[in-house]
Amino acid sequence: MTKVRLQKIIAEAGLCSRRKAEILLTQKRVVINGQIAQLGEKADPDLDTIFVDDYRLSKNYKFKVFLVNKPRGVISTCHDPYRRKTVLELLPPIHRKGLHLVGRLDLNSRGAILLTNHGELTLHLTHPRYSHTKTYHVWVKGIPSKNTIKEWRNGVNLNGLYTKKASVKLLDLKQNKCLLRIILKEGRNRQIRRVAELLGHQVIDLQRTSIGGLELCDLQEGSWRELKQEEWNILMKKRSIDF
Repeated sequence: MTKVRLQKIIAEAGLCSRRKAEILLTQKRVVINGQIAQLGEKADPDLDTIFVDDYRLSKNYKFKVFLVNKPRGVISTCHDPYRRKTVLELLPPIHRKGLHLVGRLDLNSRGAILLTNHGELTLHLTHPRYSHTKTYHVWVKGIPSKNTIKEWRNGVNLNGLYTKKASVKLLDLKQNKCLLRIILKEGRNRQIRRVAELLGHQVIDLQRTSIGGLELCDLQEGSWRELKQEEWNILMKKRSIDF
């Protein structure tokens, strides 16, 4: 294998993102063949011995990707100082080591979320240049007008920055509420709830049903399944779509 940058090796070993790996290098926490590594240094993981703190990078690292159906009231983090239930705790202890979350859902939202040790996959799903879509089913109060839905689709000003174009489709009506299917190519903090409130329609329920085409299907709330490599490999190759 040809030599590649250490931050890429660390990310592909599932420890963290490339950006975080760069920070670890500047903090002198990476050692290669007994010497403190420098930012920009390259290595061959098949020949060189690489440590991050006291953890040795394995040559035969097994990537793991889990799709989880997060219920309301569960925190989108791996560790919570207030000891509230976290998404990581939905998995058995045997699977938890080395995993991190890809994206987040707020406390009162539910649905699809990924846990993985694959740094490169995390980059593909979170970096803006890849624009992976996420699909939501959202119940809101009232019935949005055609103009309101058009405005939502075209972009809404949130704190001086317009949201990207979105797909917004009316799916169902019930008295004074309706169900919308919303597809986003970005994930700003509480974006759907904030946009809905600005447009005069408070969110009643928010469920993320898919990430990059990975559907929840019949996965029950609080449950999980490990994805096959061919499933998450598609996410590494998928390109952005236009609305």
